Amino acid sequence: MSTASGDEIETLIATMARLPGLGPRSARRIVLHLIRRRAGQMAQLAALMASVAENARECLVCGNITQADICPICADPARATGEICVVTEVADLWALERGRAFHGRYHVLGGSLSALDEIGPEDLRIPQLIARIAEENVTEIILALSATVEGQTTAHYIAEALAPAGVAVTGLAQGVPIGGELDYLDDGTITAALRARRQF
Repeated sequence: MSTASGDEIETLIATMARLPGLGPRSARRIVLHLIRRRAGQMAQLAALMASVAENARECLVCGNITQADICPICADPARATGEICVVTEVADLWALERGRAFHGRYHVLGGSLSALDEIGPEDLRIPQLIARIAEENVTEIILALSATVEGQTTAHYIAEALAPAGVAVTGLAQGVPIGGELDYLDDGTITAALRARRQF
């Protein structure tokens, strides 16, 4: 488009195309769909996006994305099972919740150890995890980290750091392929891996 009125539309398409899983063609189709339904879907989507942009924040306990200081999972007393499932990113937490196989609480690290990217232990939420063990009477830490070199390096570091705490440290077992990312696995695979977790 070359008209002045089309500049914002082209900018919207280009912005959408940068989102994960979308390319220029998909972005163009989505934008056209929304424009055709601007009175309903587009207006509602714009209002929701503005609200989320203003109110979304990290849970002060686990690091999940929420609209309150404490997320619903951490605030639910029924989830205080003594088990904390440690994940790399919020997307991994959401993937595990989809499977509905885990009923404890979570801890989001915010990344993995990586010498190449200069990400060390001080850059992750490991101290907060150690602090939670005493505060929440934790009996088991489940390391649900991706089966990548970085994920397994992070898992070994955490296992060693938690050794003095005297809690059981387990990891996901069968079903998670080497090099696999949790967010791309199906719910059945995640559930099987969680149930067959092993001592770390």
